[in-house]
Amino acid sequence: MIDNRRGILAMSASVLVFIINDALMKLVAETVPAVQAIGVRGAFATLWCGLALLATGTWRQLGAVGHPRVLLRGVLESGSAFIFLIALFHIPFGIATAVGLSSPLMITVLAVLILGEDVRWRRWSAVAVGFAGVLMVIQPRPGDLNAWTWVALAGTFCGALRDVLSRDFPRGLPTLVVSFATAVIVTLVGFGSILVEGWQPMSLQALGYIVAASLLLAIGYQLVVLALRSGGELSVIGTFRYSSILWALAIGYVVWDEVPNALALTGIAVIVASGIYILHRERMRR
Repeated sequence: MIDNRRGILAMSASVLVFIINDALMKLVAETVPAVQAIGVRGAFATLWCGLALLATGTWRQLGAVGHPRVLLRGVLESGSAFIFLIALFHIPFGIATAVGLSSPLMITVLAVLILGEDVRWRRWSAVAVGFAGVLMVIQPRPGDLNAWTWVALAGTFCGALRDVLSRDFPRGLPTLVVSFATAVIVTLVGFGSILVEGWQPMSLQALGYIVAASLLLAIGYQLVVLALRSGGELSVIGTFRYSSILWALAIGYVVWDEVPNALALTGIAVIVASGIYILHRERMRR
C-alpha cells in the first residue's frame, strides 16, 4: 500500500511557506518598487542556494547551469515571478492566488500542444469549466478589463509553460543547481531593471521582510521536491496545493481587509473543483 502522508505533509507545508512569502512581498511593495524588491529577494535566494551548494558539495556539478533546459527554465521562472508578483501588488491577495491555481488547466492544454499527450473529453470539459471559473474571478466588464488580474493570468501561464518544458531535465541533475541558476537569472533581471529605474532606499523593516521571503522561497522549493520524491501518488499529493486558497483568503482578510465578492468566491470554488477533477482523471488514466 502506498503511503501518501509524507508527501501530503511536505506539499501542505510548501503551500503555507509560499503563501507567506507572497504576503511578505506584497507588504514590501507598499514602500519599495516592485522590481527592486524582487531583485533583492533574488540576490538573497542566490546566497542561500550558494551556501547550500557548498554545504552539500553539489557545487561540483555547477557546470550543468549552462544546460539549455536549465537556462530556459530560469528565464521562464524569472518571467513568471516578475509578471505574477507585480500583478499581486495591484490586486487582492486571494484573487491573485485563485488565478494562480488555474495552472493545472494551462498545463493540460500545453501538454497536448507541446508534448502531444492524449487528453479525452472529460479532461477537456474540466478545462473549459475551470476557464469559466477564471472568468468569474476576473469578472471582465466593458471598459473595465481588470488589467492586473489578466497580468496575473499571464504570469501563471509562464509558470505552466516552465513546468511543461521542465519535464525532460537530464537525469541526475541536482535540484539545488536548478534553483541556483533560477535565482541568479531572477537577480540579474531585477538588478538590470534597477540600473534603469534607479535604486530606492529601503527601511530595515522592508529589508527584513525581503530576507524572510527569500528564506521561505528557498525552503518552499525544497519542500516541493521532497513532496514529489516522497514515493506517494502525485495525483493525491497535488490536490493539497489547493489549500493555498484558504490561507490566501485568510491572510488577505486579516492583513488587508480584503473580501472577494460572491461571484469571485464561486469562481474560486469552480477552479479548485476543476483542478482536482483533472488530477483525478490523471490518476485514473495511469
